[in-house]
Amino acid sequence: MHISGWTPASWRHKPIRQVPAYPDDTALAAAESRLAGYPPLVFAGEARRLRTALALAAEGRTFVLQGGDCAESFADFNANSVRDTFRVLLQMAVVLTFGATVPVVKIGRMAGQFAKPRSSDSETIDGQTLPSYRGDIINGPEFTPSARIPDPARMEHAYFQSAGRLNLLRAFAGGGYADLHQVHRWNLDFVARSPLAARYQDLATRIDETLGFMAACGIGSANTTQIRETEFYTSHECLLLPYEQALTRVDSTSGDWYCCSAHFLWVGDRTRQPDGAHVEFLRGVKNPIGLKVGPTTTIDDLLRLIDILSPQNEPGRLTLISRMGAEQVRTHLAPLMRAVNREGRNVAWLCDPMHGNTISTAAQVKTRSFDSILAEVRAFFDICADCGTRPGGVHVEMTGQPVTECVGGAHRLTEADLASRYETFCDPRLNAEQSLELSFLVAEELKARRLAA
Repeated sequence: MHISGWTPASWRHKPIRQVPAYPDDTALAAAESRLAGYPPLVFAGEARRLRTALALAAEGRTFVLQGGDCAESFADFNANSVRDTFRVLLQMAVVLTFGATVPVVKIGRMAGQFAKPRSSDSETIDGQTLPSYRGDIINGPEFTPSARIPDPARMEHAYFQSAGRLNLLRAFAGGGYADLHQVHRWNLDFVARSPLAARYQDLATRIDETLGFMAACGIGSANTTQIRETEFYTSHECLLLPYEQALTRVDSTSGDWYCCSAHFLWVGDRTRQPDGAHVEFLRGVKNPIGLKVGPTTTIDDLLRLIDILSPQNEPGRLTLISRMGAEQVRTHLAPLMRAVNREGRNVAWLCDPMHGNTISTAAQVKTRSFDSILAEVRAFFDICADCGTRPGGVHVEMTGQPVTECVGGAHRLTEADLASRYETFCDPRLNAEQSLELSFLVAEELKARRLAA
């Protein structure tokens, strides 16, 4: 379908923020040209299936779990790290499926989440000022002049790493690793070692009984594809537009443009200007897309952005991702949600309880409180209930590794524990156990609200 005034390159004529200053335009153009000739990383048919699933989330017929690294690292590219994060997402999905009693749509912040927005173009350490680290697709995290120079060759490195990660994810999703019985056994291991084992045991036991009943009815891995396999989608913030344009293709079956770097792309809170380059690019691709909604978002801006990004008001096209912070969500989210409902906009709402809850310790280490994360999720559910909106899902920054970056949780991590395994180059992530704990607590909330309704 032709979209008025839009081409894959029309963003270049709009104001742009969060753009790296590449020192060599010729090298940048050459890298873009090579990327444009590479095969797509994902396919239009896959993106369309995700779009259908997101339309159902807006109706309460699916629940979205979107999670993964704040920013993926080239150095962490190995089968174990991909497998471990995928495994925790599967474990969370099983628990949430039981709590919500609907299918869980699994979307990873994986295989492309290599760029990060920054609050400042530069940073100063010990009197030396260098460009900010913007993610491995742009420059390096090391605080040296050579590492911080934006390098367009990194876009190709990101492409090939994304292809490798996608290959692993597809193998895990379709090769038996995602078998429901196996995933539940992992959850039983988690429950057994959790300080809150008694709280989780009831839910785990009921899942076990359900699987046993299904097996007695002859429904098992051997004869039911849905039990031994799963669909898994990829996503990242649409930030580095030269890379995204180079991977934008015309779908041969529909004639529509799709950005083939990921199934789902979102525009962040720092780049959501209605007349800006990032909104311009995303309005023309047919992928399902997301929009971060923060405490500075006004009703007028939100409705204008919805009109730009989803002018046909098609179900599944646009997902709004609330990222308010536990202290601000009850004040700011309800008026926005009511305005969207009043105008009849077809959107799904997700809760990102991470980005609004970042704090710094006395030692200037960024962290997040598990209690604040959970408080924002609960407030989100309350607001959805008050506004007559179906809660569509959650969006979390997490990892399958036993890092110590967020305080709290069942194991009561404190600021003193942060130094044990603080490994993020950007924002603090929930570790594997905190992620699972969150899924059990969200499942309890979903189940209680379902019973109350």
